[in-house]
Formats: sequence, structure tokens, C-alpha cells
Amino acid sequence: MSGLTRRQVVIRGATGVAALASAGIVVEGLVNKPKPGFDRADFPWPEAAPVAVLRASSYERDLEQIVSEGLRAVGVDVRGRSVLLKPNLVEFRANSVINTDPRLIAATVVAMRRQGAREVVVAEGPGHRRDTEAIVSASGLLDALIDTGATFVDLNSAPLGETRLKTRFTGLGRMWLPRPVLDADLVVSMPKLKTHHWVGVTLSLKNCFGCVPGRVYGWPKNVLHWHGIENSILDVATAVRPGLAIIDGIVGMQGDGPILGTPANAGVLVFSPDPVAADVTAATLMGIDPDRVHYLREAGKFLGQSDLDRIEQRGEDPGRNVTRFEPAPRFEKLSI
Repeated sequence: MSGLTRRQVVIRGATGVAALASAGIVVEGLVNKPKPGFDRADFPWPEAAPVAVLRASSYERDLEQIVSEGLRAVGVDVRGRSVLLKPNLVEFRANSVINTDPRLIAATVVAMRRQGAREVVVAEGPGHRRDTEAIVSASGLLDALIDTGATFVDLNSAPLGETRLKTRFTGLGRMWLPRPVLDADLVVSMPKLKTHHWVGVTLSLKNCFGCVPGRVYGWPKNVLHWHGIENSILDVATAVRPGLAIIDGIVGMQGDGPILGTPANAGVLVFSPDPVAADVTAATLMGIDPDRVHYLREAGKFLGQSDLDRIEQRGEDPGRNVTRFEPAPRFEKLSI
């Protein structure tokens, strides 16, 4: 045990920063007319990218070893770097598979430290409930982090910094993001492998929504929904720019995801320093055609590699490890 108390594990952030969530910030964004797109000068054509699919039959396996193997397979070096792990912790329901499993998160903390990371924190801004500490506790993540000595940062209340958007999909122009996200040397998106009832699939790009503070953009990140979820996925992921994706596909969610779906045992973890390549591979593992997912197809033009012929598959062959997920309602056309 680390000696940390349950309350010490959760870092809430400075009080008074909520003044940044003034109506001016939100209203200004809403009145702008979206100008979808990006400038090629800001985003050269994506290069070839490595992705590793590793088998993990259950959460009782030696996940620390598997994570370490995944990092090596895709050539990610964390030595001397400050690392922020961003899991999917949107909501908690008993006996559900909504969230990234705490055992995988804890194993990743340990693996990153043993590979020389200077600092590893876990951070999330849940989109549904405002009591972040209650979700962290009920989900089992708090106990898992106490065992590792890692801290949890509530991104809904952490200090903020303003960043100019390089893309124009929402038309917001700028965005307020938590300082822990902006200051980290490496942001790791750790989503659950899930279908989604509004965009088809929710993976490492969509997982970046949790980096957007609810006290500025509402619950459940209403401003992003008003500007179109797919537009927002592209702008937010570009602003956050995760440098590594680790997708929890040991047990995913199919059907009416991201909250009301049913478990799907895929038995895999997906690793890549390119979140687009990771998501394209993960969609394939779900039996979903990534080219039919609009935001993935668009992201492949500037944010990362979506061409399967230019994704260097390491570890398991995705084509031989497909677990056909039941699509979300109205997204049957995505299935291969």
C-alpha cells in the first residue's frame, strides 16, 4: 500500500477557476458558424503507423507484462516523461462494462513507471455525473490507484489553459483544456472498445471528450453535442493530440453503447502511437468497416493513418481476431 488516503488520491484542482466558464466563452462559441476543415499546411499527410494487437483473455492475466510488451512493440519510450493516462470513466453502473477496467489502468501505471516514466497520473472528466470522486470510488478505480500510489486528477475541476484550435470542424476557434493535459509530455487515451448510438464506435479519439471540462462546456459536454459530435471529436482530439492509444478490448461493449450495451468478449488490447490507426484497427476487430465511420475517415486525412495498407500490424493479425460486435441501433450498415 502507498499510504495515501482515499481523499488524497483524488486531486480536485483549484477552486475559483470556474469563473472561466462564463457565458461569454460558451456563447461566443455557439454563435460562430462552423467552417469544417483544416489547412493542409498545418497537417502533412499522415505517415505509416505501427499498431500492436495483443491477446489478453481476462483481467486476471499479467496485464503489466502485456502492457510492457505493447509499448515495446510500437516503439513508445516513456523514459523521463510525464505521462497522463486518460481512461474512459463516463458513468458507473454495477455489473456493467462501461469503463476502462481499473486493473488495466493500474497495470499501465506500474508498467510506465518501470519503463522509466518520471511521473504517471490518471485523469478524467466524467461527462454524466458531477461527483467525480463518487464515480472513481464506485468503479473500483480509487482502490486500484491507492495500491499503486498514483493520483487521480479530476479534469472537470483542474486549472485551465486556453488553446487555439488548428481545425475548423466546430467553428469554436479556441478551447479551454485542463493544464494537466496541456502540460503532460505524453497523453495516453485508454478507451473501452465500444459501439456508440450516435457515431457508431467510441474509441481513442472519442475518448478525448473527457479532457474537456464540464464546468465550461456543460454536462454531458453539451456545447460539443450542439456543434455536432463528429465535428467535436475531430477538433477535441486534434487539440488534445494523444501520443499513445491503449484500447481495452478484453471485454468491450456492443449494441446500445456507450452506456446501455451488453458485454462483448474480444480478448485483445490495442496499442499505437497513432490514435487514428489504433481506432481503425479496433473497428476492424469489432467487425466494423472503419471507412464507413465518418469521423474516422475524415481523421485519416490529417490526424493519423487510416489506410490499412499503411498500418504496420504487429502482434496478432486483426483479420484473424475479429469478434463481431452487434452494432448500435441504426448503425447496422457499419458492419463488414
